[in-house]
Amino acid sequence: MSELNKLTAISPVDGRYRNATEKLADYFSEAALIKYRVLVEIEYFIALCELPLPQLNDFDKKLYTSLRNSYLNFTEADAQQIKDIEKITNHDVKAVEYFLKEKFDALNLTSQKEFIHFGLTSQDINNTAIPFSLKDSMTECMLPLLGEIITKLTSLALEWKDVPMLARTHGQPASPTRLGKEIEVYVVRLQKQIAQLNAVPYSAKFGGATGNLNAHHVAYPQIDWLKFANDFVNKSLCLNRSYPTTQIEHYDNFAAYCDAFKRINNIIIDLDRDVWTYVSMDYFKQKIKVGEIGSSAMPHKVNPIDFENSEGNLGIANALFEHLAAKLPISRLQRDLTDSTVLRNIGVPLAHSLIAYKSLLKGLDKLILNNATIELDLENNWAVVAEALQTILRREGYPKPYEALKELTRTNSHITEQSISTFIDTLNVSNDVKKELKNISPSNYTGI
Repeated sequence: MSELNKLTAISPVDGRYRNATEKLADYFSEAALIKYRVLVEIEYFIALCELPLPQLNDFDKKLYTSLRNSYLNFTEADAQQIKDIEKITNHDVKAVEYFLKEKFDALNLTSQKEFIHFGLTSQDINNTAIPFSLKDSMTECMLPLLGEIITKLTSLALEWKDVPMLARTHGQPASPTRLGKEIEVYVVRLQKQIAQLNAVPYSAKFGGATGNLNAHHVAYPQIDWLKFANDFVNKSLCLNRSYPTTQIEHYDNFAAYCDAFKRINNIIIDLDRDVWTYVSMDYFKQKIKVGEIGSSAMPHKVNPIDFENSEGNLGIANALFEHLAAKLPISRLQRDLTDSTVLRNIGVPLAHSLIAYKSLLKGLDKLILNNATIELDLENNWAVVAEALQTILRREGYPKPYEALKELTRTNSHITEQSISTFIDTLNVSNDVKKELKNISPSNYTGI
């Protein structure tokens, strides 16, 4: 069997696009999941010491640093050791427990090691480790990149704020707009949806085999385990504890997280398609990189491939977000295993989103404004000032102004500045109004 590398990987996420997605391996690879499980197990043990449980009352707190080094200095060799244990246990979380017990033996903590994973079920670890890794990935990877997109779009909106441009509603010439304003639309849309994404809690389940802290309560009925669980998840891990639960997290907030990402990605797909269309209209040209080939057959072509790449990857990402959001909140009775295998794919839609965001930024950096084409398009569409003319005529009490402009413009004849001027001369209005009307052009009729 061939060794796994970029050329032999089944998924392009880990193959062709590995350079773009490599950072996400720190949060969603198998090794990363194992590391976050170790983190939760260690922090849980320390929380039991801080409670303290009677048997851990005299635990040497100076050892906390050594315990935390188990995840702070976690290595690929550690992950492999745990995988080797799993070959025997056939249980991934139990393998982490046994790995840590070996660590405790090495630290001469044999008498305390049975309090590793005390009273817990595997989902207490998975349903805290996974939202923890998700939160880290957002803080350190996804949100900064979305911030770069907003910064870039804001810069372009400012740069092009005074560039008049023909609008097209239903694909047809419409009241002129400004290019910068059209870019700003995407800035505002993204900002609002990112704010909604940030408002979704990173929910975590922690409560034993069926969510009732049965084992904890039966062993130490005098301890307020509900408070302990809340403090551990909400304060120690800085997540949001769901209560009450079954054996697993509800995933309702995770579904909201997926839906929020879908909306963000849909906005970017909309942007990809708009910019692609402007490139096809020659509103934008693209910077040429020496040595690049646009078409294997047509030497002249410089294709908008970055926007196409972005759109395609966002489509895949959203299909997966759709499934995650629809599937995860549904589980038979107190739990079935379908969530476990699905959860392992959380990094995949984020990876496709990451590829798309980087492609979008690359494409935006290539754009060169083609003012000549934009100006010519405006000049060739004087009919769009009809809205302005009929509105002013309404103000002046002119009879049936809309109908008069409709008669002029809805013909197969080409409307020009001269034909508009000639029409204005026939109107029974004051010279001041005629002057006002003649001062309107496609280039200055751009609104607020």
